[in-house]
Amino acid sequence: MRTDIFQLLCLAALFVAAGCGQSDTNKKPKDTVTSGTIEISCDESFAPIIDQEINVFESTYPNASILPHYVSEVEALNLLLQDSVRLAVATRELTPEEVKALNAKKLFPKSTKIATDGIAFIVNKKNPNRVVSVDDLRKVVTGEVTRWDQLFPGSKLGGLQLVFDNQNSSTVRFAIDSLCQGKPLYNGLKAMKSNEAVIDFVSQSPDAIGVIGASWIGNKNDSTNTSFTDRVEVMAVRKHAGFEAFRPYQYYLATGEYPLTRSVYIIITDPRSGLPSGFTRFVASYKGQLIILKTGIVPSQANILLRDVSVTNDF
Repeated sequence: MRTDIFQLLCLAALFVAAGCGQSDTNKKPKDTVTSGTIEISCDESFAPIIDQEINVFESTYPNASILPHYVSEVEALNLLLQDSVRLAVATRELTPEEVKALNAKKLFPKSTKIATDGIAFIVNKKNPNRVVSVDDLRKVVTGEVTRWDQLFPGSKLGGLQLVFDNQNSSTVRFAIDSLCQGKPLYNGLKAMKSNEAVIDFVSQSPDAIGVIGASWIGNKNDSTNTSFTDRVEVMAVRKHAGFEAFRPYQYYLATGEYPLTRSVYIIITDPRSGLPSGFTRFVASYKGQLIILKTGIVPSQANILLRDVSVTNDF
């Protein structure tokens, strides 16, 4: 049992105005920063966040209609590159080659960092093994370790089932880029259809370990973001053996003490500075960043204040 003293994140209300004015609801919607209809693509990991952003934006600007496609990160960016959408949400910026391809179409992409997210590893409530190192996780995602007793000698659990959302997701890319160190990803992993499906599977499988975005693990009834869902256990991760272990609480994502973090971007190709630009400005505004704050990850376009709270960890 360990009690940590750490800080909650709060937003300081110091933002540049989004520059969006209310539309005249008596006129037919036009393609402006606050009106019109657009389709956007979004990494499925961030569906709960973007849904909330869209709901508030459309409530504020009734002449705006934003139609999201929640797909894998690969597909979300492909839709942008094909000019099927003019806005995509992803965890990486475009490569120079991708920018060049868009430039050839007279499209000039702009990216805005909107948040810092974490990659969470989750296990079944009956699994007593809840602290791992980054090196342990590297062995798991590359298939060097396939049984729980290889990580935790004496474990009564059998084979380890590694579960991702899908093979083209941003979590898979994170594992390849940040954990595999040039080795191939374990070919025995299970690929589900969504982060929610990963949680469902792990909650029913004592030998499973799931990989999901940190915005999915929060306790929706806890406005302080100091507790997680009670459906699964969230593992604590240490950078190296012998180092202190941290869970992906919001504060530890902000400070970098939790070692598995990633940036979240909105990328637009909007030559007319219309609705894609308006929605991006909204998400980066005080109101939009407050929505991100409440999901348990870290807003990027904000001044952050800290205050101390006590949290009891039972790992």
